[in-house]
Amino acid sequence: MSASPRAVATITTPMPSEPATMDKIVSLCKRRGFVFQSSEIYGGISSSYDYGHYGVLLKNNVKAQWWRAMLQERDDVVALDSAIIQHPQTWVASGHLAGFTDPLVDCRTCKLRFRADHLDVSACGRKPSKRPGASDECDLTEARDFNLMFETTIGPVKEEGATVYLRPETAQGIFLNFRNYLQFSRKRPPFGIAQIGKSFRNEITPGNFIFRTREFEQMEMEFFVAPGEAQRWFEHWLTEREAWYTRLGIRPDHLRLRAHDPDELSHYSSATSDVEYLFPSADSVGAGRWLELEGIANRGDFDLTQHAGHSGQKLEYVDTASGDRYVPHVIEPAAGADRAMLAFLVDAYDEDEIGGEARTVLRLHPQLAPVKAAVLPLVRKDGQPELARRVYAELRERMQTEYDEGGAIGRRYRRQDEIGTPYAITIDHQSLQDDTVTLRDRDSLEQARVAIGELGDELQRRLRAPWRSPKLA
Repeated sequence: MSASPRAVATITTPMPSEPATMDKIVSLCKRRGFVFQSSEIYGGISSSYDYGHYGVLLKNNVKAQWWRAMLQERDDVVALDSAIIQHPQTWVASGHLAGFTDPLVDCRTCKLRFRADHLDVSACGRKPSKRPGASDECDLTEARDFNLMFETTIGPVKEEGATVYLRPETAQGIFLNFRNYLQFSRKRPPFGIAQIGKSFRNEITPGNFIFRTREFEQMEMEFFVAPGEAQRWFEHWLTEREAWYTRLGIRPDHLRLRAHDPDELSHYSSATSDVEYLFPSADSVGAGRWLELEGIANRGDFDLTQHAGHSGQKLEYVDTASGDRYVPHVIEPAAGADRAMLAFLVDAYDEDEIGGEARTVLRLHPQLAPVKAAVLPLVRKDGQPELARRVYAELRERMQTEYDEGGAIGRRYRRQDEIGTPYAITIDHQSLQDDTVTLRDRDSLEQARVAIGELGDELQRRLRAPWRSPKLA
């Protein structure tokens, strides 16, 4: 059998696509097992979600690509996994205990709570239409500061335990370990420490599906540089982080870098820019909104200086050759894994028509797709399932693969399209005769006959090949 796949005529071609809405994304995520409402059998809990099978695989792939960009493709970044509960003095030094607050107001009429700075997009509970504008009908209290950190205690008895906090960000664990990394990693500025982990914020008004929740995962890196090099590295990371999203399929016209105005900047930041994505409205009526996926900040030497002062430990770099010493400045790219996953889902969502039949398809970058290949026997007889099972067993050793023999072949194709599987492999009558299969491409619908013995290599070649979203055509 020739090593080159033989083309098979494609019977139908996709018709023009329809845009995504958040309602469609939420529906797809539940229907296909990406994301579920947490504690749903008890009525759910506000802005808390569980990731189903395909959601776990997709988010893991997003995180894996972030690690690849930070570690595998660079030699100046090292990894960390710090504790969620840290010494309470950490949050005194960082300023979170005193200043990590939102302005909170209560409504005496509808009994709901709002952020005082978000009243223009909030909704009064007494309004049947749920139109924006809580301040129009609500009887509001005076604004007061509301600390966003979750508080708990260490020890068997609450009254006798020490008060601690669930971390509101992953960055501080990196700063606390800065001296350890100087000692063991043999790194010197410029270098970074990266980690992915859970953070917790007691948001007053979370929402917009998994975009803003009280429990979320961050992909965060602190890049330590000499003070005089901070601006150059800040600009470097702006370019790198925006390019990461487009390399993984996000359409450039739905992505932008937005520099913070001076009144937006954190007190420690000399410059911050957000990577923003144009998310759709809930339905097809409203306009989309630019929302933050990631912030890149020049944090200066604030964090290391604060922790040095509160701990009594020196957190500085000493050049043994020249004797120069300084407290490094820090460039921080901080991304949300959940937000990134949502953006990739939204950008990949597509609707088209094949041969008069509607199709929903996730045109995910193959590296992000939860399942890389699906093995489908054409019929459940004549030895096809047995051969399909052997093909499946071989492929699953090399990539995430699914086996499906239930229902009509067209329906199985549609299911795989809907979860974003880039390649479907059909075992048919010819497969039993010449050990070839039909390899179907999710996006182009092109089909080719491939020898079973060469299938794994062919799939890996395609998965590694440069990919461009069909939505850019």
